[in-house]
Amino acid sequence: MATLQREKHIVDAADKSLGRVATQVANLLRGKHKTTWVADRDMGDAVEIVNIDKMVYTGNKLENKVYRHHTGRPGGLREESLASQLRKEKRGPVWVLRHAVLGMLPTNTFRKEAMKRLTFRK
Repeated sequence: MATLQREKHIVDAADKSLGRVATQVANLLRGKHKTTWVADRDMGDAVEIVNIDKMVYTGNKLENKVYRHHTGRPGGLREESLASQLRKEKRGPVWVLRHAVLGMLPTNTFRKEAMKRLTFRK
């Protein structure tokens, strides 16, 4: 069995929508762009995303898209819009894109390894 050669891809997010960038990145992280792709092996490449601040949010997503999480306490469902997530200091567009890519990867042992290969550059 030959050793796996991981390439490094640079994805420009300028003037692209959130979902288009997340789909492209998820496919590169999984390795689905390769002709030798097999679902039960981690064959993905490293991905670096640039110009995240210039990413486009189509439609009314800034007001209508809602991120929900539960605190674990009774009545603890918290909801925040995309616009408020982008304004937060600890979140911002990096967190939003990372959350979108995480949701597009399968929930198995390869997901954590794939997310380690995802980097951002402003």
